This record gives sequence, structure tokens and C-alpha cells, in this order.
Amino acid sequence: MKLLFRQRFFSWFDSYDIYDEDGNTVYVVKGQLSWGHCLKVFDASGQELGTVKEKILTWLPKFELYEGSSYVGCISKELSFFKPRYDIDCCGWHVEGSFLEWDYSITGAAGEQVAVISKEIFHMTDTYVLDIVNPVNALRVLMFVLAIDAEKCSRSSN
Repeated sequence: MKLLFRQRFFSWFDSYDIYDEDGNTVYVVKGQLSWGHCLKVFDASGQELGTVKEKILTWLPKFELYEGSSYVGCISKELSFFKPRYDIDCCGWHVEGSFLEWDYSITGAAGEQVAVISKEIFHMTDTYVLDIVNPVNALRVLMFVLAIDAEKCSRSSN
């Protein structure tokens, strides 16, 4: 399953539209006013599906993940020098990025590939292609990408 993750050009808070391969809106992401990033994920009909909320006052960036109102886990940036790495405590997954932080790979606990994320570079706003092996994992993969993008935005604005 492939999803196209595109940030809206004009928005007061972080806002994203997520499309399938046919150009249909699958998810809508809206940022909310809060300390740190807080991103709500909605389906195409407007039903809230999940939340990505940045924990503040941590040594390395950390984001809590919620499906509906249920806490499912946390994604944390690991200390690394050449390639960004993130640990996900909820499903045994691990995220590793490329040196330029344009491409990411999510692997499962047994080393199997869960998803590949690629940043498209010739766009006015952040645009990613999410290639997800199992469509059941689409919401969680999307929430991980939102956390990684929010962490990068926080770092570049300092």
C-alpha cells in the first residue's frame, strides 16, 4: 500500500493531507495549539483516529502515540551521529534514516520490513511517499512519520 503525505502550503498550524495511489484522501492531519507538537489524525469522513503528541522537557525528542483516546506507545529519537534512528516501544519496530534524512526504513522485531518512507525533494512543502507492506499498519506508520517530521521541523526552527 502506498500513501502520499503532503503538507499544506498555507496553514497556521501543521496540516497535512494523505492520499492513496489514486489521489483519494485517506487521512487528514491537523495541528493543534499546545506546548510542543500535537497532531490529530482524522479519516476522510472526519472521524478522529489518532494523536501524535510531543513530550517536552526530554533529553532527546520523544512523541506519545494514541489511537483514539488509548495510549499505544512512544517513539524516541536515539543518540546517533550519521544516520537518524528512532526506537518505538509499542510494537518492537525500529526506524532508521539515511544520512540526508530523506529516506527512512521501518523494520519489525524480527528484521522484516514494515515500511519504506521516501521524501520527494522538488516540492514547495514536505512531501513523503509511504510504502507500507501491510495496510493494517498504515495509521501507525503515518503517526511515526508525523513524529519524525515534527522533530525535524523543531530542530530546524531553533
